[in-house]
Amino acid sequence: MKVSFTSSSLVKPSKPTWNGVMQLADWDQIGYISHISTVHIYKPPNKKENSIAFINTLKESLSRLLVHFYPIAGRLRWVHGGRLELDCNAMGVQFIVAETKAKLSDLGDFSTSSEMLSLPPSIDYESTSLEEHPLLYIQITKFQCGSISICPAMSHVIVDGRCASYFLAEWAKCARGESLDFLPLLDKRVLRAGEVLTKPPPPDFVPFVNPPLLIGQNSTKQEREKETTVAMLKLTKTQVDLLKYTANETRPDKSGRPYSRYETISGHIWRCSSMARGHKAEQKTGLGISVDIRKRMQPPIPQNFFGNSTIDVVSDAYSGDLILKPLGYAASKIRETIDKTDAKFVHFTIDFWKNQEDFGPFQDVHGCDGPFYGNPNLGVTSWLTLPFLGLDFGWGREVYMGPVTHDIDGDFILCPDNSEDGSVIVRACLQVPHMKAFKKLFYDFS
Repeated sequence: MKVSFTSSSLVKPSKPTWNGVMQLADWDQIGYISHISTVHIYKPPNKKENSIAFINTLKESLSRLLVHFYPIAGRLRWVHGGRLELDCNAMGVQFIVAETKAKLSDLGDFSTSSEMLSLPPSIDYESTSLEEHPLLYIQITKFQCGSISICPAMSHVIVDGRCASYFLAEWAKCARGESLDFLPLLDKRVLRAGEVLTKPPPPDFVPFVNPPLLIGQNSTKQEREKETTVAMLKLTKTQVDLLKYTANETRPDKSGRPYSRYETISGHIWRCSSMARGHKAEQKTGLGISVDIRKRMQPPIPQNFFGNSTIDVVSDAYSGDLILKPLGYAASKIRETIDKTDAKFVHFTIDFWKNQEDFGPFQDVHGCDGPFYGNPNLGVTSWLTLPFLGLDFGWGREVYMGPVTHDIDGDFILCPDNSEDGSVIVRACLQVPHMKAFKKLFYDFS
């Protein structure tokens, strides 16, 4: 799909904001140092609706919103030890307007169309330094049929998924002319509020362990270079309930709370991936989990805190155990890893990162370096409880919302189906030779 760009400008806060350097939490700077995009597609509420007026409303309301969310209008900069800090300088966010002669019908069911790759902002990481990049890019694309897409790309250093959805929800309220529900809490000290002095972490405490390598390999280079493919797989509510029933009926420990959707579906994906990849029984495999710590801290972190509040942890098992044992075993390994991520673990983690001299080995800059969750590993991210769906900027609910495709092996995202009937969409990325077998195993619930 050909897209023509009609304008690109910086949107700055509509009023003066605090200016200065904001220190970032250490774990903000670990992992994926890049932008994460979503796509939201809207049809005009009536034929007479003026898309130009709507886009102007989006731009003006964004400027007003940035007065409160002013860190997102700043710039990152490198400091010693591979660390980053945030310069709150109100330089603004990039607002791009484009148009295409295509119609929505040309995108098919949206989720499987390669044409969707024209909708998010294209960010040139190669020729432009990190310090020069806005923390938020927004591309608005007008279709010939009158519909538009809104595609924000937000720096993962500044926000996690919950904060991104919070920002977009407040922007939608501004665009509709409504007042904000909650002003953002920007003080990073809440991450250590209520901390009780305890014994220091054990000398061998490491919150992050590099995922295992394939047997016989001494680096991830070979696996990183293999071609990947993406599939969108739907689980109906009935299928989700069946998987949860199977997991709970086959759990190693019959006591305790039932397994969640995330634990169950992720365990199913883990087993299917190990089988589809043809792992040996003795192959160790890791599953990366992003754990939301807001409710795990004492006291809990306020819901309007604007910053990363997730910790990445890795559950590991032998492929032979995952394959030969029932689903309940895989779900139990995931539960075990999530449950260990309590307030004490978080405080130990903060101290661990604070004492690191060089962050470089722990950072994945633009998806090219750092820990690799491809074969024999995977990462499963859940959007199931994030309020991305139903964003109304003044044109009603979107006709489609979803992640922008990544082509990283082992990358899985769980999304609620747009029908909101309890179905789950699994966005799967695997190496090309493994996808056919994975899709077959994925729907075999025996």
